[in-house]
Amino acid sequence: MTLVEQFEAKLLEYIQDEMVQDLAHDISHVLRVVNTAKSLCQKEHAIEEVVVPAAYLHDCFSFEKNHPNRSQSSKFAADKAVHFLADIGYPSKYLGAIRHAILAHSFSADITPKTLEAEIVQDADRLDALGAIGIARCLQVSSKLGRPLYSNDDAFCISRAPDDSSYTIDHFYTKLLSLASTMKTDSARAEAEIRTSFMQEYLKQMEAEVSGN
Repeated sequence: MTLVEQFEAKLLEYIQDEMVQDLAHDISHVLRVVNTAKSLCQKEHAIEEVVVPAAYLHDCFSFEKNHPNRSQSSKFAADKAVHFLADIGYPSKYLGAIRHAILAHSFSADITPKTLEAEIVQDADRLDALGAIGIARCLQVSSKLGRPLYSNDDAFCISRAPDDSSYTIDHFYTKLLSLASTMKTDSARAEAEIRTSFMQEYLKQMEAEVSGN
């Protein structure tokens, strides 16, 4: 049994108890990120003893979406995760790298990952904002925030600057469609292009339905 396998049940039990956030950041999100991170770890030949715990614990703390301290969420999560890992006897030699990977995963924190393992955790989390799942999560978050789906004056931001604080679809233009260009690993970049193409097709279909064409 590998080191990760020895601790994985404890990681899962802990994060299941801690994930009390919105529907887009629930235990299902964590499990998808873990699975993606494991796959990227294998493809990129990274250190799984860092990647897997960081993937499980990356959202063990998070401020609400519109909270003024939102950009500090990953710092709180990183500190909380390391404290938990130390308590359960996870080898201390990995804790610094795990802390950095959690710290750097956040889009709003805008921290450059300095290790391959941090790049993988960041990529895995961002991939979950793309594709069919990404669309569903975007709708979940906007629904909770009470934002309308689109602007009746210019639904697809053709002649106005996108404003995702006001309209759901605008978030595609302010963030989601550009995520592929932020991927750090080759494996994630290839998958991000596939998922982004799907989202672009979704927008084309929506535009046709909105315009009646």
